[in-house]
Amino acid sequence: MTRDSATLFATAMLVCAMVVGSIPAADWPLFRGDAKMSGTGVAKLPEQLDERWAFKTGDSIEGAPAIVGGVVYVASMDKHLYALDLATGKQKWKVKLGPMKASPAVDGPLIVVGDVEGTVHGVDLATGKELWKFATDGEITSGANFHKGSILVGSHDSKLYCLSADGKKTWDFGIEGPVNGSPAVVDGTTFVAGCDSILHAIDIGTGKERWNVELGGQAAATAALAGDFAYVGLMTNQVIAIDLKAKKKAWLFEPTRRAQPFYASAAVTEEFVVTGSRDKKVYALDRKTGKEMWNFACENTVDASPVIVGDRVYVGCQSSTAEFYVLDLKTGKKLQEVTLDSGITGSAAVGPDCIVVGTEKGSVYCLGKK
Repeated sequence: MTRDSATLFATAMLVCAMVVGSIPAADWPLFRGDAKMSGTGVAKLPEQLDERWAFKTGDSIEGAPAIVGGVVYVASMDKHLYALDLATGKQKWKVKLGPMKASPAVDGPLIVVGDVEGTVHGVDLATGKELWKFATDGEITSGANFHKGSILVGSHDSKLYCLSADGKKTWDFGIEGPVNGSPAVVDGTTFVAGCDSILHAIDIGTGKERWNVELGGQAAATAALAGDFAYVGLMTNQVIAIDLKAKKKAWLFEPTRRAQPFYASAAVTEEFVVTGSRDKKVYALDRKTGKEMWNFACENTVDASPVIVGDRVYVGCQSSTAEFYVLDLKTGKKLQEVTLDSGITGSAAVGPDCIVVGTEKGSVYCLGKK
């Protein structure tokens, strides 16, 4: 880190102490909205979504945007991280980092995002200035998470890394295979499911494994936490619930016909677990039992992770006809279909009164009331 960067970072940390407690609940600072990766948002969305604005980047957007303090942060495969004004879509700044599939993550004055070349970048929230970088030995698709100043991020080099706020390695935890999804965090423990077919519970303070559970299949998705349970989709065509207290599987769901892998991460409410599959369907499962409550057939593969706001589900698919769907949470009935410019691989982010989502052609859309 240069002297100028160090000075800027120190100033940013002082600002963090003043503002971190004031971030509104409607912000979406992480891949799935919160540290538990629940995929649920708090917002006042209109009955019908209209295009409020669109912004074009130079390549595909495969992660979810982050929304903090009225600014949208978007990582693109065009190697740039963008900051856009949420109200207008006007660019505030951009910085060239590397081709990025991962979702940016925000903690106070710091943005953290990894790239496909294996580098984790720490960027100043206000200016877009890169503060530090940390090299791993594999592609990064994992979004970062945070706990008391520590940064957690996975890599395809088969490790979960814990970094300090200035980008120095505190510890790493190795598994047998790439870490695809973002780590979930609760009560000083991080949970990561990877290509070794195991859910690992790791002490954030020490980097030591507390316990693990065999999943029975590899996980590309991020595990979602709710209550004493974790929910994750598998490449072997199942969605499973893990009882975190009993440290064992609680239930398993697999579609009865033409089952395909679940790459999308689940969104979880008190009643439902909602996720998408490569069989072109969105599924809603009873959270307690894993019983299928409904499914909705999309035009193509659903790798994009659904989000839930109130009594509605918002999700896109990889169709060439570029559908973004609004579904009734209770019934799965389609309430609206918005056509964008291309298919949707990444998850949407929830703003105070809007939804923001990126497309395969590199467009960022803000959908709300005009």
